[in-house]
Amino acid sequence: MISQRYILFFVISKFLTNFIFIFAKNNNLMKSVKSIYILIIFLIIFSSLKADNLDWGATGHRTIGEIATHYLKGKTKRAVLEILDGQSLALVSTFGDDIKSDKRYNEFYTWHYVNMPFGMKYEDAEKNPDGDLVSGIEKCKAVIIDENASKADKVFYLKMLVHLIGDLHQPMHVGRNEDKGGNDIQVQWFNRGTNLHRVWDSDMINHFDMTYTELAENSDKISKEQVKFLQKGTIVDWANETQTFAIKAYASAEIGDKLGYNYMYENFGLVRSQLQKGGVRLAKVLNDLFI
Repeated sequence: MISQRYILFFVISKFLTNFIFIFAKNNNLMKSVKSIYILIIFLIIFSSLKADNLDWGATGHRTIGEIATHYLKGKTKRAVLEILDGQSLALVSTFGDDIKSDKRYNEFYTWHYVNMPFGMKYEDAEKNPDGDLVSGIEKCKAVIIDENASKADKVFYLKMLVHLIGDLHQPMHVGRNEDKGGNDIQVQWFNRGTNLHRVWDSDMINHFDMTYTELAENSDKISKEQVKFLQKGTIVDWANETQTFAIKAYASAEIGDKLGYNYMYENFGLVRSQLQKGGVRLAKVLNDLFI
C-alpha cells in the first residue's frame, strides 16, 4: 500500500509545479518560487523520514511485550497492571525510545546498548562510566523492588525495564562501539538506503509485514522445559549470548551491500527467535521481581 505521506508529497509537488509555471512571469519571481518549492519538498521528505524514525523498532518491542504477557504468573500480572494503571507490556515497551526526544532523559541514552570487544565477555570488559544496557537493567530492577521508591519512579523504571530487555536481545545493541552498533555500516535494503543496525532493528520485521500480535501468536511453540532452558542465566549471561549473534550479524553484510530476499531468508529466523527469547526472559525477570 502506498504511504499517505508519499501521496501527499505527490499532490503538493504537482500543485507547486503548476503554480510555478502559471504565476511565475519573471525570472526573479521564478527563482524565489523555485527556492520555496525546493524547501517545501525537503521538509516533506524530512518529516516523512522523521515519522519513520519514530516507528523504528516499535513492532519488535511490542512483540516481546506481548509474548512476555503469556508467561507471567498471576501475582506478577496483577502487580504489573497495578503499577502501570492497566497499561499492557506491549503498550509501554516503546517508552525507552519515546523519551529520547526529551532532553531531560539524556542520562539514559547509554542504557540502550553495551559495547565490548568481540570475544570478550561483559564481566571482563571496560565499563561505560555513564552506564550501559546491563547496568541500566539492574538499576530498573532495584528501583522496582525498593519499598521506598515512589509510584512515579516504579512506573518509569518498569517501563524502561520492559524496553531494555528488548534491546538486550537485538544483536546490534551489543555491537561494536567504533561503528555505533552498525549504524555507520550503510547498506541497501530492497534498493533503499539504510544501515545494518536498522536492518536488524526494524527493516526485516517491517518487510515481514505482520503486526506485533500476529508475530507473538505465530512464535514457535515451545514446551515448559524449553521455557525453563531459555530462562536460565543472568542478565550478563544474556548479554554475552547476544554478542555471539552480533558477531554473526556483522559477518552477514559489508558496507554497500544490497540486501533483500536472500538476506531475509538467511537471517529472519534469528530475529524471530530473539523476539521470542526476549519475551520469555522478560517474563522471567518480572516474575522474579514480584513473586
